[in-house]
Amino acid sequence: MYALPDQSGKLAVVTGANSGTGKEAARRLAEAGARVVLAVRTPAKGDTARAEILARHPHAEVEVRRIDLADLTSVAAFADGLLADGTPLDLLVNNAGVMAPPRRMTTSDGFELQFGSNFLGPFALTVRLLPALLAAPAPRVATMSSGTAHFARIDLTDLQWERRRYSPMLSYAQSKLADLMMTRHLAVLAEERGWPLRSTAAHPGYTKTNLQTAGASLGRDKPSRLHGLVGAVDFLPKQEVGPGTEPLLYAATSPEATAGGYYGPGGRFGLVGPTTEAGVPRRARDAAAAAALWDRAERLTGVEAAASAS
Repeated sequence: MYALPDQSGKLAVVTGANSGTGKEAARRLAEAGARVVLAVRTPAKGDTARAEILARHPHAEVEVRRIDLADLTSVAAFADGLLADGTPLDLLVNNAGVMAPPRRMTTSDGFELQFGSNFLGPFALTVRLLPALLAAPAPRVATMSSGTAHFARIDLTDLQWERRRYSPMLSYAQSKLADLMMTRHLAVLAEERGWPLRSTAAHPGYTKTNLQTAGASLGRDKPSRLHGLVGAVDFLPKQEVGPGTEPLLYAATSPEATAGGYYGPGGRFGLVGPTTEAGVPRRARDAAAAAALWDRAERLTGVEAAASAS
């Protein structure tokens, strides 16, 4: 098991911290001494997660704050509240996401749900929180991607799946490739502008959480065919949430994790096993494409890094 460095005196924000890898990451960070904000869409679920963490670690510093990454107004309100506290932010963990809703759905801002929730929401949150991050001595941003990014491509002419026939899995893969490209471009910006910030990414392999089933059932009274497909790949190696969260924790806290680095399980098919450096998809290594995507994200969200970091 990866031993986290001491996090005493640090402030961390973990999105999607009410379940799965987000809750495990929050628990482990709190156990290591960090003050952790559970950034969740449903505060009641966040309160339950907080109670579970405190039951194991009574002296942990854990609080719940609401954020809906599918609503840019909610993202702005969350960021404004954190900035108003005036406390430097040492770590942002972009973990929350939705996977493969069976039909094309949209966010409150009209974006395709997976692209909006998994990429544009975390992008806006990261950029809005830059003032707090850059006030910390050695800030870090760790973003959860996915092995499906290897099968994705970014179509700047149809990011919202308005012209193409909607594909639940390809849309998910696109959002996760976008997350990885965001990670790498943020690392480039940090180097160019002399920021002390370290941007990293991870993927969990095949970790058993509710991600695979919750998204597939969105908008349906009965499980979709995709829900059944998830069960049909049960022959693949899979792991529990504990080991599945280790790549994210390594990316978020290890002194060995490099700027723009990508980490995942090193066992069979890259789905299970101890953390190792993961292969970066060819499309994610295209610096010009990443810069173009970043520029498009700034325009779509109305949030600019230059203004936030000034």
